[in-house]
Amino acid sequence: MINKFMQSSSFKRILIFVFIAIILYAMKSMINLILLTFIFTFLMDRLVQFIEGKIPLNRKLLVVISYSSIVGLLSYGLVMYLPMIAGEISTLIKQLTAFYTSKHDNVILNYIVERIEKINVTSYLEQGVTYLLKSFSDISKVGIQILMALLLSLFFLLEKPRLIEFTKKFKTSKVSSIYTEIEFFANKFVRTFGKVIEAQLIIAVVNCILTTISLWLLDFPQLGGLSIMVFVLGLIPVAGVIISLIPLVIIAYSIGGMMKVLYVGIAIAVIHAVEAYILNPNLMSSKTNLPVFYTFIVLIFSEHFFGIWGLIVGIPVFVFLLDILEVTDNEKV
Repeated sequence: MINKFMQSSSFKRILIFVFIAIILYAMKSMINLILLTFIFTFLMDRLVQFIEGKIPLNRKLLVVISYSSIVGLLSYGLVMYLPMIAGEISTLIKQLTAFYTSKHDNVILNYIVERIEKINVTSYLEQGVTYLLKSFSDISKVGIQILMALLLSLFFLLEKPRLIEFTKKFKTSKVSSIYTEIEFFANKFVRTFGKVIEAQLIIAVVNCILTTISLWLLDFPQLGGLSIMVFVLGLIPVAGVIISLIPLVIIAYSIGGMMKVLYVGIAIAVIHAVEAYILNPNLMSSKTNLPVFYTFIVLIFSEHFFGIWGLIVGIPVFVFLLDILEVTDNEKV
């Protein structure tokens, strides 16, 4: 029975999967570059396919135009608005700090602040500030990784047909059995991980736009900094909405009291309902409709093992594993 199992295709598939996992773990220092390259390549490929369906142009020309347009817009946005947004984020941090350090007339708020002091939240804030300072000190390294990922994804898309044709040659080589299994995992990965990332990005953009409009109608200050915060946290499934609500409620109370807090709560509830009942059913498959408990467990463990990246890629990786294990049908993804 043992020999029969070891000679089966299932055992070979498990062995190759473990081998791939070990290789990725050994390359963990390059995980940022690998993930960024895959995400950029997948999203830009989807964008080029969409434009190609609307405008009949040469594929390579579309790829170059798409990359040039996006890089140009990002560069313009950074040059024009980065100083303003940095100032708004600095003001936002000062506002949140002032709220935490000052006494309030509201008994409930004073009790909450006292509870926060007892659990020594300041130590966590210090750790967060230290992490941010380290991130800013490594900004050149991050910038180089983003640039390399963009270049790699650009070269991949420019030569995509040739790359696919060349890679298929391994199917008739001496490593054909290994290639077949790697192709199986690659197809599953693109079909699950890639499309879940795409859906999360679309949801984060829509959530950011709707939240920014709501905050503008409620006369919130520092809209640029708040918009970036909402967008980044929107990439985190479920938990992002809850985390972003905390600073929004604090600012709402600071500028308008409990009525403003109520208005913000209603606005976020409506936006979350749009996300849960309109966007998620159309963008996500039934496999990604995880129970909230599972979602938080996956986020906690993925953050522990992958760090900040884990909050963004934890759910897509878990969905990929569900698809490999055939827990549910994922043909709709």
